[in-house]
Amino acid sequence: MPESLVPSRRGLLLGSAAVSAGALLTACTSNEPRSQAQAPAAGSGPVADDKPGKPVTIGFAGPQADHGWLNAINQNARERAKKYADVTLEITEGSNDTAVQIGQIQTLINKKVDILVILPADGKALTQVGLQAMKAGIPVINLDRVFASPQAYRCWIGGDNYGMGLNAGRYIGEALKDKPDATVIELAGMDSLELTKQRTQGFDDALKNYPNIRKVARQAADFTVESGQAKMAQLLQAQPRFDALWNHDDDQGVGALRAIAQAGRKDFLMVGGAGAKTAMDAIKADDGVLKATVLYPPTMAASAIDLARALGQKKGVGGMSELEIPASLTLYSAVVTKENVDEYLPTGFN
Repeated sequence: MPESLVPSRRGLLLGSAAVSAGALLTACTSNEPRSQAQAPAAGSGPVADDKPGKPVTIGFAGPQADHGWLNAINQNARERAKKYADVTLEITEGSNDTAVQIGQIQTLINKKVDILVILPADGKALTQVGLQAMKAGIPVINLDRVFASPQAYRCWIGGDNYGMGLNAGRYIGEALKDKPDATVIELAGMDSLELTKQRTQGFDDALKNYPNIRKVARQAADFTVESGQAKMAQLLQAQPRFDALWNHDDDQGVGALRAIAQAGRKDFLMVGGAGAKTAMDAIKADDGVLKATVLYPPTMAASAIDLARALGQKKGVGGMSELEIPASLTLYSAVVTKENVDEYLPTGFN
């Protein structure tokens, strides 16, 4: 899931649930979510809401849905578009082949859609087609994997990979802060991806606040069940004792949990990543090592539809004074535990 640039986390944060175009988007400058809404300033311009308005045709292009999270991205986009009587959604089949995805996007450009929402298989490789759309007068909502140039999109919305690692590290740190000489291991995603490096950096930075904790091992997997099982088995064999595991991705976590069960290990706690329903079910059952997962919410696709609709209708966003939608929106990586899992279960993906 390549990303060539990372928008600053010092921007706007959205909660993990999808937000309608008329819902509040609150400006924040930290990793902490806001608890109360701020009313829009007097004299603010028109904002998008659920009432039918100018018809908008939105083109949606993403990679192949060969992962639970990516499938949930497509589902969220479709379901959100159905909510609006004034939105027509043109969605491609998706492809991990850069040339094929570029061709799909060019087809949407030729159809003269009003707005494009693009989750590129490779942000750097698809930058030129983003620029092509913008030059053709079609604003682009760049979803998650960011293009190499800000000129290739009007608005970026996506997850906080650094924040995922940071919050996973904080959760583990608090759980082990009173344990002398605690040790942790990490089952990362694909090391060729910038997002994996960001998640690891956030995790390492969080652990610096807990001098009693050391990271003693790290393996990179491929975001698949099979790779998760194989790499976890290697970690378990090499590390006969550790106190906590952070796994970057709940899909590969299915394989990791299989390896853990086969090894008969129950002597540590595990934190997952992304927010799969299987992970949330395991957290709720509380009968294994998995105690939490850090969200990377696919509801960002629903919010991208909200933003595209507002942009197509030349409206701002409820709760903000500006006449235009923001340039960048970063989702918050909430930690789901047994205590709050019922709140987040509806957002869990298969």
